[in-house]
Amino acid sequence: MSGNVSCADIDISFTHAFLPPVFAAVFVVGTAANAWGLTSVCRSWRSIGSINVFMLNLGVADLLYLSTLPFLFYYYSHGSRWTFGQTFCKVTRFCFNLNLYGSIGFLTCISVYRYLGIVHPMRVMGRIHTGHSTALAVLVWVLVFIQILPDMFFDKNDETNPNKTEACFDTTSDRQVDRYQPYSLGWAVTGFAVPLVVILACYGHVVYVLATKANINPLLKQRCLKLVVILVILFSVCFIPYHVFRNINLETRILKQEGVCYPSFRGVYIAHQVGRCLACLNSALNPLIYIVGNDEFLMKLHHIGQRVRVSVVSWRDAVQYRKPPLVDESPRRIPANSKDTKDDNRTRDRP
Repeated sequence: MSGNVSCADIDISFTHAFLPPVFAAVFVVGTAANAWGLTSVCRSWRSIGSINVFMLNLGVADLLYLSTLPFLFYYYSHGSRWTFGQTFCKVTRFCFNLNLYGSIGFLTCISVYRYLGIVHPMRVMGRIHTGHSTALAVLVWVLVFIQILPDMFFDKNDETNPNKTEACFDTTSDRQVDRYQPYSLGWAVTGFAVPLVVILACYGHVVYVLATKANINPLLKQRCLKLVVILVILFSVCFIPYHVFRNINLETRILKQEGVCYPSFRGVYIAHQVGRCLACLNSALNPLIYIVGNDEFLMKLHHIGQRVRVSVVSWRDAVQYRKPPLVDESPRRIPANSKDTKDDNRTRDRP
């Protein structure tokens, strides 16, 4: 189908109805889960491992972004009217990108550490310390900061459009979209595609080693496979749709400026909004990595589960012990030939 169907503005009512409930749910669940995880890390700080350093940074990145969700909830629930100033708008969008690409970076570090610990355990034994992990975490923050800093210099509203002067775009205005798209593509390659290849290579080799070697601890094998599944879910659900549809949506906006329009552009816009929500979910799903990767936390969780099971069994036994026996309350039938019946009959026969 050729273009020039209609270049009218896309109805964004879907965004106003869909995003606020998602942001509210992610804020509640993500804040509680990450606060719980960070509290557990701080309590076991002396015994913190190398991978736990990355988990700590994951929690900090998540809470940083979650703190901006109430403002985004207000923005979209009030018809895309941003009343907090353009500077804070850019800070809010910056926090989202910092969380997203920081999460990808730290998940990549966790994958590399797991790979080294399983595939090359003798080579890294005693050579990787918490200091190395801390230095690598700082490097991740620096690289992510460099990648997303240019986004701060793109307009987040459109002064030429009276209806969009109070906007807070997640990308940029139509006036700068042709310059934003190459930056977005390069950003997706360096911040997402390269880490994805590294993670797939690491866990592909890990799965092969776990499947072919019989001398590996079954518990370690089970934990690693769970971590692989969680990472696959995170990347498949949270990261891939967002990066794909963000760049396709930017392309549709450029085509609209050139006078080329298709009815499918609305579907692309909706898919981009859904992708944004899925990317937002990573703040609530990241604590799953902490649960699987933290030995002390798993032991505590196991002991809590055991105590709960023992308590449930004891309570059930106590209830059964105290329950009164069933009593048959139905009236007893007196046999017709009983002694009392015979006496009554004799009494009635007397004159």
